Amino acid sequence: MSLVRDGTHPLRVIEVGEVDYVAAWDRQRRLAEGRVAGSEPDTVLFLTHPAVYTAGRRTQPEDRPVDGTPVVDVDRGGRITWHGPGQLVGYPVVALREPVDVVGYVRMLEQALMGACAELGLPAAGRVPGRSGVWLPASDGRPERKVAAIGVRIARGVTTHGFALNCDADLGAFDRIVPCGIRDAGVTSLSAELGRTVTVTDALPVVIEWITRGLDGKLSVDSSVLDRQAPAPGVSWRLDPALTR
Repeated sequence: MSLVRDGTHPLRVIEVGEVDYVAAWDRQRRLAEGRVAGSEPDTVLFLTHPAVYTAGRRTQPEDRPVDGTPVVDVDRGGRITWHGPGQLVGYPVVALREPVDVVGYVRMLEQALMGACAELGLPAAGRVPGRSGVWLPASDGRPERKVAAIGVRIARGVTTHGFALNCDADLGAFDRIVPCGIRDAGVTSLSAELGRTVTVTDALPVVIEWITRGLDGKLSVDSSVLDRQAPAPGVSWRLDPALTR
């Protein structure tokens, strides 16, 4: 375990509720400017968004909605994703310790979300080699499925953007895009995997606890990944239609 943040003052946690994506992005930028100037503490915003697509710097034209649905282009890493009701979003705006370790920061977020998923009933959630976020392993004819996405920006040592955990989101919204630019995997939610409704309200205190532990250096971060299975000869993975309803 090692301290992630550059400072020992308490982490400020703000539960925002539902807020427009652009308004939340503006708030992050103001907080980041204040953190660089020393006038704001390390802060994590926990919130939900009205339905919106956002595209990171690596988004390709073919990733975007084919029907012309508006997309907000943002300054984070990664490609296109969806945010909306039923999805818990977290935006840490914190100063990282020097030397800044971007990969280590992302791995910490993954570890915290893996812990939260396990506590909420999904101990199988883990990492996939070469792909950020938290995943469920391929099984029963279904491909690997992402339950939590991560996309961050670090400027002048301060983080913005963050993660999105699908609780009881409408997964059909992902059908219009190529989520995170990945064509050979699926998207899922806590509710779809557990067969019962897990709301943002249910997940919020658990995720706050795990993310806070990670940012405060109280979480052991390992390099574990999921065991990957190849389809049997003549069989191809398919996305379970139940996961997009």
